Amino acid sequence: MKALIIVDVQNDFIPGGALAVNEGDQIVPVINELQQKFDFIVATQDWHPAEHGSFSANHSQKSVGEFIDLNGVNQILWPVHCVQGSKGAEFHPDLKNDKWKAIFKKGTHPKVDSYSGFFDNNKQGDTGLSAYLKENDIDEVFVCGLATDYCVKFTVLDAISEGFKTTLIADATRAVNINENDYIHAIEEMAQGGAKVVLAEEILYFS
Repeated sequence: MKALIIVDVQNDFIPGGALAVNEGDQIVPVINELQQKFDFIVATQDWHPAEHGSFSANHSQKSVGEFIDLNGVNQILWPVHCVQGSKGAEFHPDLKNDKWKAIFKKGTHPKVDSYSGFFDNNKQGDTGLSAYLKENDIDEVFVCGLATDYCVKFTVLDAISEGFKTTLIADATRAVNINENDYIHAIEEMAQGGAKVVLAEEILYFS
């Protein structure tokens, strides 16, 4: 059975948000359409404590984009975003959620970031997503959301490592693009890792 995983379509990742992804809002209607094709849908949600170690504001004399060692992981520093209970952590208001089976919160531990919807960045924390999907006889996942080069990429790669047949819906994602070609490189990395890469129209009109 197949499932759609919607990654982090939250206000802080939308233009105007604290960690805005260019054109991030444009994927919302596409994802809403895609949801009509799936009976089993889950979402991930960045859910950071205010003191999270990935926030540059929590390190004196450090700026966004610099790297630090965070609990043994080479961690890029981000602006404060998706703080638990904040407006920025809420899902985009136009994103439909009536068919969702579950929401998996991530990034809740202050000492380690969590890009993937499955595990934190040092693979010591498990969100429970993999077990939940397997308990519900899911063997194939389709991934969309924000952002292509971080949370989507790591969710896709972990889905593959967990044994799921994995498809990236490329145009239902957008990238942070700290470097100009990060989107392209992320797509290539996912494809090389074993993901099938498709466009939304292939799901909407040919499946």
